[in-house]
Amino acid sequence: MGALGPVVADASPDLPGITAQDLLAKVQTAKVDGLSGTVRSATDLGLPALPGVDGQSQLPDLLTGEHTARVAFAGPDKARVSVLDDMAERVWTTDGKSAWAYDSAKREAVKLTLPARPAKPEVAPEKQAYDPQAMAKKFLTAIDPSTAVDVTGTESVAGRDAYKLRLTPKTDKTTVGSVTLAIDAKTWVPLEVTVLPRTGKDPAIQLGFSAVSFDVPAAGTFAFTPPAGVKVTEKTLPALDRPKAPKPLPKATPNKPAEHPTVIGTGWESIAVIRGAKLPTNNQALTQLLANARTVQGSWGSGKILTSKMVSALITDDGRVLVGLVTADTLAAAAPTAPR
Repeated sequence: MGALGPVVADASPDLPGITAQDLLAKVQTAKVDGLSGTVRSATDLGLPALPGVDGQSQLPDLLTGEHTARVAFAGPDKARVSVLDDMAERVWTTDGKSAWAYDSAKREAVKLTLPARPAKPEVAPEKQAYDPQAMAKKFLTAIDPSTAVDVTGTESVAGRDAYKLRLTPKTDKTTVGSVTLAIDAKTWVPLEVTVLPRTGKDPAIQLGFSAVSFDVPAAGTFAFTPPAGVKVTEKTLPALDRPKAPKPLPKATPNKPAEHPTVIGTGWESIAVIRGAKLPTNNQALTQLLANARTVQGSWGSGKILTSKMVSALITDDGRVLVGLVTADTLAAAAPTAPR
């Protein structure tokens, strides 16, 4: 996997000493009114290519390869992500009243009119994938007594002085070796996230700013006007009633899969369980991959385990899929108690 080049310079700025506990407290409460900049990402989770599998067309954009995006955020309801790849541009933007998704290669755009007072806008996966702060929060929530936290030095990221905060799982059940966050020394906002696998020296994920400004972007930044000739599809998101007590997630039946995955385990050992999964039966690449996969069995039944340097998946014969940043043995041990 290629390095991110200019995201991190060689200089190590001279900053005042700070304890891991103080730095962790500052980054967990960091808040800025807005920011904009250029983000570069490089991801290599060791996932095999499975052409033809439903949903696989979006995976390369979010989970593999190197990408550059221009981003802008202002508060919880204003965000813009423009991904530049192969002489094409994909844009996701919202100003709180409407949201747009545009693909210049397909010359298509979708306009979504948002309700006046949505209960809580969901964060688009594209924003999370290109937002170092959002990704850092995911790893920060995994901190528990099984995590060693220490400050390993300083560095310069996007021309700004930063501390390096390293999170190291103590458990051997995860495939994550360590996560290093470059924390801005003035705003305490994460500028870069680097994830190393338990085995190997090359980063599995590296996401960071190559340029950043903490000025609040102008309101017009989040507006979008489709180019001439672009096909526009308009949709309206229905208004949501005042949130009520959460309903339990529906259970899967043989004829109706569960609508949402269930998460079992905590912290670094979290596993997502998808019930009622149906894999394509006419995909030669997937069939060959499963044929070469390790077979596991027990009182709970049997299944196939697929592994990469970061991601492990157990596909059981009773229609469950267990996925996590955990070892294959951890998945197998979780199968007996995983929801059916």
